[in-house]
Amino acid sequence: MRGRMRWAGPAALLALLGAALAARLPAAQVGLRPSFGGAVLEGRILARVDDELTGVWSGQGRARLLKCTPRCEGVSTIPVPGTLLVNADTPYRIAVAGEFRAGQHVKITLRFRDMQLLNVDATVARP
Repeated sequence: MRGRMRWAGPAALLALLGAALAARLPAAQVGLRPSFGGAVLEGRILARVDDELTGVWSGQGRARLLKCTPRCEGVSTIPVPGTLLVNADTPYRIAVAGEFRAGQHVKITLRFRDMQLLNVDATVARP
């Protein structure tokens, strides 16, 4: 059996998944909603309770991180309290510049405080 890998089974897979969840590796389910001059990222971002989102990029370039209470202002980081919901109605928003078509798939890169990167696919919704 030398040189062959053996499948460890579902128990080993669950243990690996449990370790990833315990380490609270970032994860995200996001989409894009077209808006004036680009799109707004909407969805859910999961990370450690004390983490921060420090940057977001698409093929069009760097997105703007915004704090919109009471008015939208650019910020350098967005706190992630374990689960961060983002959309056009939340206090923190992410504006992605560019032209987008409904149904288009866009690669989005999220960077967190500890320089950890997360690449996700976002589908552009209908306006």
